[in-house]
Amino acid sequence: MRRFLAACLFFFLYVIASAQQKPVTALDSATVPATLDHNRIVIDADVSLPNGSTQRVRAWVDNGNPDLELSRLLATALGLNVSCDDKACSAPPPRQIAIGGMVIPLADIKEVKIPLRPVSAATVLAPGMNVEINLPSTVLRHYDVLIDFPGHKFTIAKPGAIHFLGSSAKVQINAENGLIQVPSQIERKKYNLALDVGAGISFLSGELFDALASAHPDWPHMTGAIGPANTWGKNDEPNWKLMRIDRVQYGPLFLTDVAVVTLPKATSNSFEMRAGMPTAGLLGSQVLLNYRVGLDYAHSTVYFDIGRLFNFPDFDVIGLVLRPEDDGRFSILGIADFDGQPSVPAGPTGIQSGDYLVTVDGIPVRGSTMGQVWSMLGGTPGQERKLTVERGGKEFAVAAKVQHFLGETEDAGTQRGKQKKR
Repeated sequence: MRRFLAACLFFFLYVIASAQQKPVTALDSATVPATLDHNRIVIDADVSLPNGSTQRVRAWVDNGNPDLELSRLLATALGLNVSCDDKACSAPPPRQIAIGGMVIPLADIKEVKIPLRPVSAATVLAPGMNVEINLPSTVLRHYDVLIDFPGHKFTIAKPGAIHFLGSSAKVQINAENGLIQVPSQIERKKYNLALDVGAGISFLSGELFDALASAHPDWPHMTGAIGPANTWGKNDEPNWKLMRIDRVQYGPLFLTDVAVVTLPKATSNSFEMRAGMPTAGLLGSQVLLNYRVGLDYAHSTVYFDIGRLFNFPDFDVIGLVLRPEDDGRFSILGIADFDGQPSVPAGPTGIQSGDYLVTVDGIPVRGSTMGQVWSMLGGTPGQERKLTVERGGKEFAVAAKVQHFLGETEDAGTQRGKQKKR
């Protein structure tokens, strides 16, 4: 009996030792949950700290941007050597990050960009977003990538590890930075349009936007970056022009009623320079929310696999243009018109530019993301929202109604758009 027990013990210890000596195999792929915040994809990632521990951070999947960016607070936690001038900060990149246990080396990144913000806003990477780092095109281009919008999942894998499904198209990829251009058609004319799942809305060059708007005054259009078009809260967003394009052929897809925003000339030129080829704009996540989008960088191919059929009421909102401030508050930049009149009560007894939005139906907005605030401001057209607004240190209430912006009139026979003012 003793010999039997000794033999069992020896076998047990041998199995443990063999397991401990077995080499750890690196993951070929990882799938993690994804959050859609203002149509932007946010996932969890892990970074290694100088003391050997790891920290969980929020990462923004930003394939339309070649620059690796992170917050000042994260740069400090990572022990990076940050240097700043009067315009921006930068630092050497961290060695790697991990997604779902899969290690993503950052060896070919020359530097990371860090927003130049006051110490009180050291946690802020991008206005109105709860993220500390992004995943840019220069990192993603080395992998297979699958963004499952309907399933709220994100997959990254070594080339060839993902079996992509759906309609596919050959695309042009900038070999230096991974930016993607998709052959497209609008009004039977050919253009390159970028694929940018890091953008919540689509953009067109000012020249093309104006030409289409002039040729099609019946297409719904308006002025004022509201809803998903309220991107960062820049000073000029109250003057941004919006329009719905009747039809866009985007690689293998035929998209209808595509909401687009006009790109300022300087931004358009900079965008084209980064793309390294002629481009007329970009299509963002808003038009792709029903799809699983596959990025096969190794074979310059994108895939679009339909996951559901649903029309999102993207512009059924309160007509405010907002700016997320460094202190977590939301200031009001402007009010969009509806049927030629301010869509929200304005003036001394209503809302003015420079006011702060405090609550929506009693829910505080301070510290929220842009996506969370716009979820509060959305609803069914005609629904009333009670807004608490601050001006000069005093708070007051304003009742405002959800409007059906950038949509067709109920009796749209020959005239489609309600918003005709520019």
